[in-house]
Amino acid sequence: MRILGIDYGSRRIGIALSDEGCQFALPLLTINNSKNLLTDVTDIAIKNNIKEIVMGESKNYMGGANAILPESLNFKMDLEAKGFVVHLEPEFMTSANAERFQGKNKDLDASAAALILQSFLDKMQAKG
Repeated sequence: MRILGIDYGSRRIGIALSDEGCQFALPLLTINNSKNLLTDVTDIAIKNNIKEIVMGESKNYMGGANAILPESLNFKMDLEAKGFVVHLEPEFMTSANAERFQGKNKDLDASAAALILQSFLDKMQAKG
């Protein structure tokens, strides 16, 4: 089983995948946030036999909803309507952390998605 990770942004969406054993997350690609986003993500999920998706739950410094959260929650509902199980994983500064590790480049959003997914996988493993 593999799990897909998403770092949802207003312009770009980072995508990551877990390994078959759900031990580690790897950046996959970054796609543009467009009117075809649901189809694009669904196609990636189907191609990789994905049943579960982890999305970053984007909040501000105070822990409240930031500007992108309502849009991302709508996308979550769209994915669930397609039959996926979608988990929210608290994210904070994942893009900044990814940039700190690798520098600013075209893979930044995919790396942020991998950080979100890895956090979820680590919690899943800790639960046993």
